[in-house]
Amino acid sequence: MMKSITLHSVIKESVLVKIPLFLTISRIVISPIFLILYLKYEQLGISMRTLPFILLALLLVSELSDFFDGYLARKFNLVTDLGKILDPMADSIARLTVLLTFTQGVIQLPILLVFLFLYRDAMISTLRTLCALNGFALAARKTGKIKTVLQAISVFAIVILMIPYSWGMISLHSLQKTSLMLTAITAIYTLYSGIEYIFVNRNYIIQSWQKD
Repeated sequence: MMKSITLHSVIKESVLVKIPLFLTISRIVISPIFLILYLKYEQLGISMRTLPFILLALLLVSELSDFFDGYLARKFNLVTDLGKILDPMADSIARLTVLLTFTQGVIQLPILLVFLFLYRDAMISTLRTLCALNGFALAARKTGKIKTVLQAISVFAIVILMIPYSWGMISLHSLQKTSLMLTAITAIYTLYSGIEYIFVNRNYIIQSWQKD
């Protein structure tokens, strides 16, 4: 009887551990689907009026998966080394894919502006890995969390703006101008958060560099 209970507990724990991981991977899977639908909606038989609602649904699923994988991992103590690596990677892939996608189609964001997000994420990820390899853990910053929220808000806002555009209620110029403004504001804060992250953790970064 005791063995049966133990086996049941092991199986239950094994399943629970995989749920946050599954949610994290789902964000990576959703990213190319978002890109394909946005760029190829006409070939897929989707109308411009329907497209924004489909994109909003994908964004909502992606953001909810981000929330619940972290919530479940903390609540049930399911944090794993693989999860620590995949979670920030999935966040970067999801948001950068959307922003890069918006450099095409009706939105037409400047590619150089979007590269600010890419460079920031790449730089911080590299520094975090470097310090981890040398035994230093760089703590997450509040500015990083605010950056994530701002990115989500701007992306949702752009897709929502596609709804009145698709109904002819706002012009293409207004859609593109507002999208550019939202992304630019977010990019400025994203750059600031990266600089602040490096400044606060500068001693750990210097020590890691000296070790190498």
